[in-house]
Amino acid sequence: MSEPIRRALISVSDKTGLVDFARRLAGLGIELLSTGGTARALSDAGLAVTEVSTVTGFPEIMDGRVKTLHPGIHGGLLAVRSNPEHRKALEEHGITPIGLLVVNLYPFEDTVLKGASWEATVENIDVGGPAMIRAAAKNHDDVAVVVDPFDYESIIAELIAETNRTTLKTRRRLAAKAFARTASYDAAISQWFSMQAGVPFDAYFATGGRKLQALRYGENPHQAAALYAAPGQRFGVTAARQVQGKELSYNNINDTDAALECLAEFENQDAAACVIVKHANPCGVAVGNSLLEAYGKALACDPVSAFGGIIALNRRLDAAAARAITSLFTEVIVAPSADDDAVALVAGKKNLRLLLLDDRPMTGSGSLVRSVGGGLLVQNRDTASVDDMELKIVTRRAPTDAELADLRFAFRVAKHVKSNAIVYAKNGATVGIGAGQMSRVDSARIAVRKSEDAATAANLPHAAVRGSVVASDAFFPFADGLLQAAEAGATAVIQPGGSLRDDDVIKAADDAGLAMVFTGVRHFRH
Repeated sequence: MSEPIRRALISVSDKTGLVDFARRLAGLGIELLSTGGTARALSDAGLAVTEVSTVTGFPEIMDGRVKTLHPGIHGGLLAVRSNPEHRKALEEHGITPIGLLVVNLYPFEDTVLKGASWEATVENIDVGGPAMIRAAAKNHDDVAVVVDPFDYESIIAELIAETNRTTLKTRRRLAAKAFARTASYDAAISQWFSMQAGVPFDAYFATGGRKLQALRYGENPHQAAALYAAPGQRFGVTAARQVQGKELSYNNINDTDAALECLAEFENQDAAACVIVKHANPCGVAVGNSLLEAYGKALACDPVSAFGGIIALNRRLDAAAARAITSLFTEVIVAPSADDDAVALVAGKKNLRLLLLDDRPMTGSGSLVRSVGGGLLVQNRDTASVDDMELKIVTRRAPTDAELADLRFAFRVAKHVKSNAIVYAKNGATVGIGAGQMSRVDSARIAVRKSEDAATAANLPHAAVRGSVVASDAFFPFADGLLQAAEAGATAVIQPGGSLRDDDVIKAADDAGLAMVFTGVRHFRH
């Protein structure tokens, strides 16, 4: 059992719940020791507080950069109470033990998000806070460390129940959280410096994040999971505001992220855009003069797979689009904003999640991180855009203007389809998507079959792939995949090129009367 807590050091940037928490500590007879703004806030609330400078015998200097880095503070945090030599040192130097440390750090992550200057950002790097947190967490046998206002209530309850003591189980839990917080904080700083210095992949890579929510389970019910916000990364699903609906699941979040990443390809386009995602793959993407038109065209690509899908929109959700979308079972709608009539319509489906981005753009690049056995795979985000690529016409026939527009559209979408990816498109809409097959020919066949099934369901005379264009995320290693597209009725092809058999593929395209362009850029997505 630990000693009763007699002295608490409180130094917080986030003052949420501070005064009430401190007042309750004082009510338990615990002395309050504090710094700068925190001390003023407590004093203004009428609480008796001892300033750190009184303990150290040294004033805060250098605009507050130096205030707690002193043996009078760290000795009180690091002394092992059961060690006679440590006890002797405390007595010899007049150091009073600190049994509770309450610290949250300068808001570095928020400062970065606000786009502050270099000087302001660096000034928001906390030094003394992490040092104290690590000291207290290391000495968790004797010291409880609190880094999150969320824990205030449970700490007070335990102090009352345990006569001003905390349990070892609690102190170990708090220590784990404290080390995770400083690690995440340092990771944010490291990533910011790396980006500023232009060396994202140096000898060490740090990553971390703040828990946004515990999830009911992961991909499957037997897997535990949680969602974390990673500082310095791309704006996206973690910043979306949920207006209504059930709690998001792991798979909902993963699919919504995939939908937003694809939608970002159309962020700067004048047309309304709609992306429908199922199991992390687009199953329908389209642009139109309105969201209603774009949604209708996207849905027509694969209405069967769209059931229970994720809908991402690049314009304010209006009533017409909301009415159409809610007529089919949908898991999530995500849009920049929504008008009142649209919100009311969606509210009629109580389980349907509506997420709003509050008109914030999908900005930022950041890194993509994937775990592998014993390590992390880290890469830059694929920010290559077909708009910036120099398209090379390699066939005798050049694509028409209409074909070229659809080729660019199809290549945008193919970038977000799991490789091997084949995307057929016509009139600004996907009409057949083949994803994730081991053979590119199989992806082409699946895309055609999907188009045929959609035509049958809609009582159309023929599949929409007839007269379409086709995009491949990587080169055709043989002519067979291209011939599959020609047989389906495609008239033009866009692909990276670069195969040893490019000449054979080009000849096959010429023989079939296809127009083909090379981008020189591959878009594998595994």
